[in-house]
Amino acid sequence: MTDAVAANGPAPTLIASAQRALRLLEAAARYPKGATAKQLARDTDLALGTAYHLLRTLVHDHYLERRKGLYLTGPAVAGLVRYDGPATGRARLKALLGMLADELSAAVYFTWYRHGEVELVEAAEAPGAPLIDRNCFRAAAHATASGKTVLALMTAEERRDHLARYPMVPFTPYTLRDPACLPLLPRQGPRRVVPITQFQEYEIGTAGAAVPIVAGNGIGAISVSLPMAQAHRLAGIASQLHTRMGDDFAAVAFGI
Repeated sequence: MTDAVAANGPAPTLIASAQRALRLLEAAARYPKGATAKQLARDTDLALGTAYHLLRTLVHDHYLERRKGLYLTGPAVAGLVRYDGPATGRARLKALLGMLADELSAAVYFTWYRHGEVELVEAAEAPGAPLIDRNCFRAAAHATASGKTVLALMTAEERRDHLARYPMVPFTPYTLRDPACLPLLPRQGPRRVVPITQFQEYEIGTAGAAVPIVAGNGIGAISVSLPMAQAHRLAGIASQLHTRMGDDFAAVAFGI
């Protein structure tokens, strides 16, 4: 089940453009020998000035390297999937998710695919929007918005392997049971601004929406959950996630 999201989001705030930074990282990863700022700006449909600003930030924090005018992925990229990294990185991620939760008035989750597992890395709740039960999260990818998003980004082989180990068992009467009905998203190239949603598939009375994150070969999702009575807010919140996830989110994500 998906809901289309409006193309135009609210004006940027301090939490404003991580999605663009991640698009630049994804584009840079496609050039093992490096790419110019103009190439990366063209590949990501960003204004050159915006691209330069983000590239300087990414180079400063070692997510990209600049060699002879060309940009390549840097050593900090590997940190994105290193959950057991510095405690400060996890603390910064938790703080940023807390900011998002407060701003969106929704519970927010950061999910990543690592060594064949869909991992809930960190989460933050908001008043009136408690966190979903995380005890069965790994085995419930087919029933959560973030899990379905990660499944949608997997290769067919990765998805088959995951579902062989974690069958699509029902958590509620509304849980998706048919693998053929799982959404699919391209891992490379442009992705439509359409959130992947769940309505009472994991917990009765709870709905959620997620947007994808792709950085190099890494895949994950940022998602929110709300009580069903507020499910009408999901499309708007997902639109904000696309436009308001700030440069700091990319930096924090690549540092954990």
